[in-house]
Amino acid sequence: MSGRRPPLAPALALALALALALGAVLTVLASAPALASSYRYWSFWDGAGGRWAYASMGPSTARPADGSVQGFRFAVSKDASAEAAQPRAAADFTAICAATPAAEGTKRVALVIDFGVPADAPAGEAPPGPEPRTACAQVAPEATAAEALAAVAKPLRYNSAALLCAVSGYPKQGCGEPMPDAPGAEPVATGEKEDGGPSAGLLAGIAAVAALAAAAVWQSRRRTR
Repeated sequence: MSGRRPPLAPALALALALALALGAVLTVLASAPALASSYRYWSFWDGAGGRWAYASMGPSTARPADGSVQGFRFAVSKDASAEAAQPRAAADFTAICAATPAAEGTKRVALVIDFGVPADAPAGEAPPGPEPRTACAQVAPEATAAEALAAVAKPLRYNSAALLCAVSGYPKQGCGEPMPDAPGAEPVATGEKEDGGPSAGLLAGIAAVAALAAAAVWQSRRRTR
């Protein structure tokens, strides 16, 4: 009987090839940047009873009724209504519109405009003031929230998707850009998805190790025969 080592079997070659391929996938996934979970943008809010709720429509389509309160807040926030930064002033129509009497053929919309905090400002810019502004817009009955805002806080800036980018000229540039390294952001951690389950990279790594282990076991059994 020859003592020469048996040639590499097709099964072992396939296992090693699989391990190398999965290792390459793991390397690519590990080097990919994490997805941003926060954005710098103007959020839009409905106010009622002194509280805020994330608006279900954009300001260019929402048509608030007379006596409504609408809020706008500039901040770096998660792209989810429950996590976004709310306006820092109360949604109080009576207080905001007390000095603006009702007029026939118009409606009054109370507005809270919160330019946010310096930490959320784009590089080289600062919020126009430390505290939120309030204003009572007296507009036509069919006016949208965007038209009410324009009546008291020009100039406004929108992008091609009708996303509100600037109020009273702030900020001067940018519009809803992702902020992967922003304070409060939660980029995807290595080996985990945002929902807490294993990532594709982690699964590929496990599969690669398993393939190598199987190949080693097969080789060991061949030698003991």
